[in-house]
Amino acid sequence: MSAKKGAGKSRPQSLRNIGIIAHIDAGKTTLTERILYYTGRIHRMGEVHDGTATMDFMPEEQERGITITSACTTCVWKDHPVNIIDTPGHVDFTIEVERSLRVLDGVVGVFCAVAGVEPQSETVWRQSVTYGVPKLACVNKLDRLGADFEGTLAAMRDKLGANPVPVTIPVGQGADFTAVIDLIAMERLDFNEATQGEEITRRALTDDEAAQAAPWREKLVETACEFDEALMEAYLGGGDIETARLVAGLRAATLGHAAVPVYAASALKNIGVQPLLDGVLAFLPSPLDRGAVVGLDPKTKEEKRFEPDPAAPLAALAFKVSMETGRKQVFVRVYSGRLEAGKDVYNATRDAAERPARLFRLHAGHREKAEIAGPGEIVAVSGLRYAVTGDTLCEKADPIVLEAIAAYKPVISLALEPRNAEESDKLKDVLDKLLQEDPTLTLVHDADTDQMILSGMGELHLDVVLERVRREYGVSPRAGKPQVVYQETVTAETAGEGEFDRELGDRVHHGKVSLTVAPLPRETGRDIAFAVDSAQYPSSWLEAIAEGLADGLQSGPVKGYPVQDVRVRVTGIFPVEGKTSAVGCRMAASLALKNALAAARPALLEPIMELEIGVPDAFVGDVAGLLGAKGAKIENMTDRGGHKSVTALAPLRQMFGFSTDLRSATQGRAGLTMRFSKFDLLQ
Repeated sequence: MSAKKGAGKSRPQSLRNIGIIAHIDAGKTTLTERILYYTGRIHRMGEVHDGTATMDFMPEEQERGITITSACTTCVWKDHPVNIIDTPGHVDFTIEVERSLRVLDGVVGVFCAVAGVEPQSETVWRQSVTYGVPKLACVNKLDRLGADFEGTLAAMRDKLGANPVPVTIPVGQGADFTAVIDLIAMERLDFNEATQGEEITRRALTDDEAAQAAPWREKLVETACEFDEALMEAYLGGGDIETARLVAGLRAATLGHAAVPVYAASALKNIGVQPLLDGVLAFLPSPLDRGAVVGLDPKTKEEKRFEPDPAAPLAALAFKVSMETGRKQVFVRVYSGRLEAGKDVYNATRDAAERPARLFRLHAGHREKAEIAGPGEIVAVSGLRYAVTGDTLCEKADPIVLEAIAAYKPVISLALEPRNAEESDKLKDVLDKLLQEDPTLTLVHDADTDQMILSGMGELHLDVVLERVRREYGVSPRAGKPQVVYQETVTAETAGEGEFDRELGDRVHHGKVSLTVAPLPRETGRDIAFAVDSAQYPSSWLEAIAEGLADGLQSGPVKGYPVQDVRVRVTGIFPVEGKTSAVGCRMAASLALKNALAAARPALLEPIMELEIGVPDAFVGDVAGLLGAKGAKIENMTDRGGHKSVTALAPLRQMFGFSTDLRSATQGRAGLTMRFSKFDLLQ
């Protein structure tokens, strides 16, 4: 019943690009390990708890038992090549999920049958909805005490707004979970323990099993009927339901985001994985199903559409950068055309020529050389000088820019100092490489303290970065305590004026600019515009003023943090014959902005975190008291079978050490997920 490893031809209609997404510890890496084994990609199953999982190949992942980077592999199931990306479940590494979902065609969401839909499950599910990615679901860990298949489906409906439609259901739960029922074939599937589940026995259902399956089968058929009139007529008329039509109807529902096929499994016990693989082929889309890729012409800004055809113009997206042994590797998804080793391409995002030196197909930490990648393929590319996450590779003669990957704002920083002068340059080089890999990291140099300030998405995020600096590069900088990253804004509307008049080099540079600043709603960003007749002034002056304002907003008047949620309007430009220059205009704009910001009642914005705490009923009062002491505001509290799920908003500055305090207050029985929500005024 298994499919052996094969070469697999790159046929877009048979190819599947899928991601495995979930909350931390839902079992997705274990599930991926079984998929690789049953497809013949590996010949021995590794285990997360032993640090031997194939896809967790980084030492930091093996030690912590969590996925940190999105690992990609290619396997073959029933003559269909399947590219799989195993994504992290921890909220600090959400960019890894975001950039993976950007290039995938389908997703398998993994849910723990005991915990149900957990906070990060919601986050990654919403990300997949944003990118319009069809989904399957796997209810995993059905062998665990407290497993609740129906409860997990109910949570999917309530929390995710999904329409879960089981394709397989469990026979027993907890210690009694021994097999699954295939609702399409109406058969029982038993997985032979002696062959690690590779050998599957199918048999007809007993009367009791048929009675158990009947209502689930009815739900499946009704869903498929909504997308197939002939099937609906047969169903209402009491006729035979053709299996092929049933599968086609459910596939249409899945691709139309009207249903989520669900599979029952215990990856650890090797039960239920192969039917899930069959579901990937049956219900998730190929690159052809996803249709043409849409982008913009970089010059005209008009919409362009390229079909997933090797003969079409090239369109490919760089979605990840990896610095391995000091060499840059760029992970690329090809949407149309062909990417060839040694053949020049155009980086439309950077307006630069690139030459892919070599292409590699992926298997976790290993590479297999390739010469050409066609539509739907995901490959690693060496030799790209300029490409970073989100860049589009295409043809110079027919350029296109694809939608970039969303940016994330770092919320926590720490100061780094080299231990000696010799280590200083090396540390800068190492951090530069890591910044290329991870767009959620930022690095600035504090001129006053001569320290490097590294910022990221959370304490674990920065902790892992420092581990990599020490382990991979042999650099051990001194690190300060983590500090909150703030922003600044204004709370009043004011005007400002700036004049610059100075001799620089062999000429006098003059500029005089007036402007207004006003507050904008939270999370709006910046709005810079000219309220003057732009045609009256040289474009070089206008560009210089815009640059001066953009630079000036990087450092606010309160503490020097970036200024956000502000509207800037240039209301006047006052030239002096023979003296006004672009340099003068830029400096005058900076001065005018500085004056206006200082008078506009500037204020700090702090990161607000959303907390979700699962806690036994007996400790709810203790948790509420702890949250109150931390300045948190409880937003919601729901029942979950003897537990409460508490949702709250809290300032990040109060959250250092909170997980330790929570464990102490609840005898270690509470679970915590914390993710960034928004920046808001410092209270």
